[in-house]
Amino acid sequence: MKTANKTLASQEPKANGRARAQDLKPQLSAPLFLKRLKKEYPDAHCALVHQNAFELLIATILSAQCTDERVNQVTAHLFPKFPTAFDLAKASVNDVEKLIRSTGFFKAKTKNIIGCAQKLVDLHGGEVPQVLDDLVQLPGVGRKTANVVLGNAFGQATGVVVDTHVGRLARRFGWTQQTDPVKVESELCKLFDKKEWIMLSHYLIFHGRGPCKSLRPKCETCFLVDQCPKKGVK
Repeated sequence: MKTANKTLASQEPKANGRARAQDLKPQLSAPLFLKRLKKEYPDAHCALVHQNAFELLIATILSAQCTDERVNQVTAHLFPKFPTAFDLAKASVNDVEKLIRSTGFFKAKTKNIIGCAQKLVDLHGGEVPQVLDDLVQLPGVGRKTANVVLGNAFGQATGVVVDTHVGRLARRFGWTQQTDPVKVESELCKLFDKKEWIMLSHYLIFHGRGPCKSLRPKCETCFLVDQCPKKGVK
């Protein structure tokens, strides 16, 4: 993986033999934004409560179209009853549906988490695999979920987790114009060193839940307003 500086140098737009300053500003501001985000949110972390990789995997599957707070409320009851993949693999569909109903789409999620647990037992001895290609073969697991688990449970920087907050802020900050999460992730990985990938999403999520809200961003109190190219834009 090339460093951010090398990547930027190779992609600088030219105009009459010169790079246009207005085109470079979003990229050049990225390291500064990250530095300031780190300072503002020193305690940024994964908001899904978990004790191990299995719990994080199941919680992340449940977090689709649901808040982390709600998932944490649900898993506080789910995990004591089904603490391992072996337990969840044998669970009754009705029992699981009752426990996770409030997360939304509970029938599909029940099918996915039980199916995921069964695959973990059948293919991986009940353990969560540490390879992205293996993870995305599990029911309910896409690239985003795999990145969450590999980054936060195993410390593997396989990519940047792009949720709604991360995608929205990346566009507001001028880091990308893409709306597809996979394309957003690709561009963020080019902008930032690999060592920053895991924590980058946490900083952005904390900021997105704070002043940089979706509908009414609090630009007047934001510590990044002096550098934000889209201040005041919803």
